[in-house]
Amino acid sequence: METGVIISLGVYFTLMLGIGIYAWRKSTSDIDGYMLGGRSLGPAVTALAAGASDMSGWLMMGLPGALYATGFSAGWIAVGLVVGALLNWIIVAPRLRTRTVEVGDALTIPDYLGKRWANGDGLRLVSSTVIILFFAIYTASGMVAGGKLFESAFGQGYATGLFITAAVVVVYTMFGGFLAVSLTDFVQGCIMFVAMVLVPVIAISEVGGLGAATDAIRSADPARLDWFAGTSVLGIISAAAWGLGYFGQPHIIVRFMAIRDVKEMPIARNICMVWMTVALIGAIGVGMSGFAYSTIKGVPIDDGEKVFIILSHLLFHPLITGFLYAAILAAIMSTIAAQLLVTSSSLTEDYYRRFVRRDASQRELVTVGRLSVLAVALVALALAWDPGSSVLGLVSNAWAGFGAAFGPVIILSLTWERMTRNGAMAGMVVGAGVVIAWIQLGWSASLYEIVPGFIAAWIAIVAMSLLERK
Repeated sequence: METGVIISLGVYFTLMLGIGIYAWRKSTSDIDGYMLGGRSLGPAVTALAAGASDMSGWLMMGLPGALYATGFSAGWIAVGLVVGALLNWIIVAPRLRTRTVEVGDALTIPDYLGKRWANGDGLRLVSSTVIILFFAIYTASGMVAGGKLFESAFGQGYATGLFITAAVVVVYTMFGGFLAVSLTDFVQGCIMFVAMVLVPVIAISEVGGLGAATDAIRSADPARLDWFAGTSVLGIISAAAWGLGYFGQPHIIVRFMAIRDVKEMPIARNICMVWMTVALIGAIGVGMSGFAYSTIKGVPIDDGEKVFIILSHLLFHPLITGFLYAAILAAIMSTIAAQLLVTSSSLTEDYYRRFVRRDASQRELVTVGRLSVLAVALVALALAWDPGSSVLGLVSNAWAGFGAAFGPVIILSLTWERMTRNGAMAGMVVGAGVVIAWIQLGWSASLYEIVPGFIAAWIAIVAMSLLERK
């Protein structure tokens, strides 16, 4: 590995661990600080923490890989995500920040749902179980991306990449808690933003400009430039339906709960949407410019999910290459950290504190939270052990599971006062069940499982709530 790459990565890892130490000294004396940072985040940190924890390794590996393989028709995912994220900021963000305080300072999504209705322990238990189940898969997807990065970029073994990725994230998440995760997300979001602009711009300039790149793509496969080629109405709906997932992603919406003042929510929303739009356009640009570069320069790219890595290695000085590799690690680590913390929070607040030791001290709860981070990381490592796993495939399953199980429940719990506790329970169980069944039956190839899961959950909530009211 070149010296410049090592220097850049060394600086990055040192910065991440330094932030973890700072947060450990500042905000981990009690469980509120460890899990939610004392609800003290500013709008910029809230915005980039939400964005970076969302845009995991799939932003730089999974989505560019899909664009490299099929062309613009895969870009409908990005369109759906932008629309879904904007609606999430408008509908969910301000209401959730206010309501979680009103119901009794809820620290987690299961805690909010349990306090939203009387006798909500069953609801808390089911929602915590769904979080732990799907986050184990989701966290594994990030570790797969880390393993692939070290394997293809650094010449290290896949397993080595898994362990290094997991080790750094686990250290700063265990010790720094929510504040460390949010601050590192902010820094990582800035790195990702620069990288997603830099790589496609330089790649396009290297092949002679946008016109030359477009001509190369058209001559090799003109269908790649058509947003509707090789897809169908159901295919477009499936891709755009990724946007439905935003309403139910615990690691994203928990960021809304931590902003210091709900009046600052519009500022955070605007920052996040600009960041996200540029990042997604960059991901599309990486996939398409990578195909043009491969065609014109005769560079074989066997795995489309490695196109960002290959362009970073071929086009830049080792110091810049190291920075771009750090951007991939930033995308991967920001999401893994957020997911580890949310799962740890559920295990601590919604299982241990609620069902094991109700009178546990603050210090004991923080310790349990840290041990839970380690336990979840080990489970995710086991799930990620197969190097043939697809980053986008793992993410899509977990994203659908959360979107269908929690999305309708969160929206209706904040906007419809007639919703009942059993309605919420029915929505979560039906949503998660339909997603799992749809995947097992092999129907996901025709229609993304989040669509039937989301619709079924919404119907179950409304039907059960109205039936109980009668």
